[in-house]
Amino acid sequence: MTPVVVQRNGRAATAEELAPLAFAGYAHFTAMQVRGGKVRGLDLHLERLRFASVELFGRALPDDRVRSYLRAALEAGPADISLTATVYSSPGEFTAGGDDVEPEVLIRTGPPASGPAGPLTLATVEYERVLPAVKHVGEVAKTYFMRRAVREGFDDAAFVDRRGRLSEGTIWNLAFWDGSAVVWPDAEMLVGTTMGIVRRQLDRLGVPQRVQEITPADLPTLAGAVVMNSWTPGVAVHRIGSAPVPEAPRFLELLHQAYQAEPLTEC
Repeated sequence: MTPVVVQRNGRAATAEELAPLAFAGYAHFTAMQVRGGKVRGLDLHLERLRFASVELFGRALPDDRVRSYLRAALEAGPADISLTATVYSSPGEFTAGGDDVEPEVLIRTGPPASGPAGPLTLATVEYERVLPAVKHVGEVAKTYFMRRAVREGFDDAAFVDRRGRLSEGTIWNLAFWDGSAVVWPDAEMLVGTTMGIVRRQLDRLGVPQRVQEITPADLPTLAGAVVMNSWTPGVAVHRIGSAPVPEAPRFLELLHQAYQAEPLTEC
């Protein structure tokens, strides 16, 4: 069994340090899969943490320090793990202060993951995340809508914004296939690190991509759909709401090929 590592600012976290965080919900995070002690898209993870820290706390930690905390956590565990780095500020939530306080980093590691095998069915839910560009904690709606979708016979849920556009899944980015090009939804969403990896590697592979508004009514015109997150660059989706989605093995193959083309780097 893979041991769990929990560190605060590069050292083992104590119960006293963790207790206040168990009741806090003003923080942001990034999640990654570590293989052989290395990470794909490290630059994207660091960029995400910098952006979100400035947005939430008014300041960000230097990348070198964040990398040192990541290294410390990796050195304390096996070579293949899941890792979540959460950034928070000690004043916590429900206070107007904190911009003059340096953020802190909590890192948790656990067993490696690769996501569900699929194909999946997604219920459609009208919902827009607050601060969609930030991967923040405390989002009760994501779990609520996922569980509701499962009760209704689906595997998960996809969000539709007030303009009727598909944006993202509960814990996933969405991607579509028109038979020759990858189609990314045009809507407010969290741009995932895996999404960023896949997009830049598809460019290098010469695979056409475009961004366009996609509504549930557009689904019959598309040739495939997937979800992706830090677990995987693609899990097939074969139904969204009431609309069936065709199998697209070539699409899945391209996404996984693009992801594997991204080099693993040391923290």
